[in-house]
Amino acid sequence: MDGAGAVAEQAGVNIQTLRYYERRGLLAEPARSIGGHRLYPPGTVDLLNVIKAAQRLGFTLDEVADLLAAGRRRHPTADLRQSAIDKIAEIDAKIGDLTAIRRTLTEVVDARCDSLTDCTCADCPIPYPAIGAAEHPGR
Repeated sequence: MDGAGAVAEQAGVNIQTLRYYERRGLLAEPARSIGGHRLYPPGTVDLLNVIKAAQRLGFTLDEVADLLAAGRRRHPTADLRQSAIDKIAEIDAKIGDLTAIRRTLTEVVDARCDSLTDCTCADCPIPYPAIGAAEHPGR
C-alpha cells in the first residue's frame, strides 16, 4: 500500500484530486495507517490513469463514475461502447457548431466588419441591427 503523496506523484495528480475522487466515489476510501494517513491499495495509480484517459476522451467525471460503477457490478454491462457512441455524436454536434461559427467569423473578417453595433461593412454577415430591432420593437 502506498501513501497519498506517492500515489499522487506516480499518477501525476495532486493530493486534493485524490481526495476529490474519493468524495465523488471514483476511488474507494483507502485504509488508514495507525497515524491516520491514507494508504491506497495496489492498482490505484492504474485506476487514476484510466480516469485521466477517459477525461482526455471527453468524458465528464460523472460519466467516468457511471462507467466505473458499471464495470464494478457483479454482472458488468457494455456501457462503455454505448457511451462512446453517444460521445461521438456529441463531438460531431460540437464540430458542426464550431464549423458554423468559424464560417461566420471568416465572413466577418472577409467583409472587414469593424463593430458589433455600428458595422460599416456593406454586407455584414452578423445581423446585429436586425436582432436588436427584434428585441426592442418600436425603436
